[in-house]
Amino acid sequence: MPEFDYDLAVVGSGPAGHHAAIQGAKLRKRVIMIERKALVGGICVNVGTIPSKTMREAILYLSGYREHAVYGDSYRVKEKITFQDLLVRVDPVVRHEIDVLRHQLLRNGVELTTATASFVDPHVLHLEDKPSGLQRRISAANIVLAVGTHAARDQRTPLDGRYIFSSDDMMELDELPRTLAVIGAGVIGCEYASMFAALGVRVTLIDMRPRLLDFVDAEIVESLVYHLRERRVTLRLGEEVSSIEVFRENGQNHVRTCLASGKQIITDKALSSTGRTGATSELNLGAAGLATDARGRMKTNADYQTAVEHIYAVGDVVGFPSLASTSKEQGRIAVCRAFRAPAHHAPELFPYGIYTIPEISFVGATEESLTNQGVPYEIGKAAYRETARGHIIGDNSGVLKLLFHRETRELLGVHIIGDGAVELVHIGQAVISLKGTIDYFVNTVFNYPTLAECYKNAALDGINRLSA
Repeated sequence: MPEFDYDLAVVGSGPAGHHAAIQGAKLRKRVIMIERKALVGGICVNVGTIPSKTMREAILYLSGYREHAVYGDSYRVKEKITFQDLLVRVDPVVRHEIDVLRHQLLRNGVELTTATASFVDPHVLHLEDKPSGLQRRISAANIVLAVGTHAARDQRTPLDGRYIFSSDDMMELDELPRTLAVIGAGVIGCEYASMFAALGVRVTLIDMRPRLLDFVDAEIVESLVYHLRERRVTLRLGEEVSSIEVFRENGQNHVRTCLASGKQIITDKALSSTGRTGATSELNLGAAGLATDARGRMKTNADYQTAVEHIYAVGDVVGFPSLASTSKEQGRIAVCRAFRAPAHHAPELFPYGIYTIPEISFVGATEESLTNQGVPYEIGKAAYRETARGHIIGDNSGVLKLLFHRETRELLGVHIIGDGAVELVHIGQAVISLKGTIDYFVNTVFNYPTLAECYKNAALDGINRLSA
């Protein structure tokens, strides 16, 4: 075996890269993490998941959203909410997360260097710190690419970061708009559309597809659509954007979004959320014998191994589901596979959390997938309003839905919309992973009053359907 400088080189410090590096250190390997920016954490910690979810929590609090069922829609903690009010809560959380990540790398002996990495050959990386001009070369036995993505750009959406912006620019906004066009109704688009709507912003959500979030249970999506419309969100589905421009009228700048159908939407600002592109352009992948698809994403096998045996790709750069939680696991599994360490991997049991208002979470099969597979299934549903906890917290519209095998009663899927959905789903995830039945919920005592009682109510509803 040739001698390498490192056993493992990880390019990127987001959730996937961070967990890959820590796993390598736990296996007592010589690990270097290469991050091109001065701050660790990647898009997730600095401008994506952590800031947006912290902002969401600030919006829920300041807007009084959770109290509207009790005190009315006019109730607010602060009457005039500014964007600075939201950042006051975001900034300390981001700083804390960065400090935690750095400390974890330090105490595990991972070498962290700030540089842009590019391949010289399949085992050698050229590192350049562009601000200082310092350069060096390193070699590694195994390499994990966790470079993430950046907002997709095209000629129809001239992003200026102020009036027409992407989710990457969100933390740089100077003020909250009165009206907003959100172009692209994927997870990010739906999350921000619902967040701005909760603040009273008039939102228009535009997407070429005929329905929102086509990988989510249709009934859950219907509920989300109802809530969006209740918040005065206008949905323009099946519509294509032909052009978008900033224009000035009466001394004010506005954004005009033109649709292929001839419609025009005039708003204060526009958020472009039309997908993301793999941040692979500077890697010089050709020197390693690798290539990407048209969106800069990398193809891997089930172990996150690329076409080159010792090079792995994990996280958003490999595409769907592009969640921080799944990216962490991908990073861990890739390193375990690289060094032949035992590790169980069950991507079919990954939970999905979508932080819309209200939030959505699910795990396992959907009704559509079970129908396509010809699986005999039944459903059991429970409404938050049927629990005391639902009334206490002011969420009378949440729903928990169980899918189970009609003959064996094995739990096959859990789908939730409502407050605490992303936490509640883990109960069902555990039962599915152990191949449990819905009888588990019937025979289990849940704390009272809690939303977790919905599991028992839904199981009883499902059993009743079997004999109806």
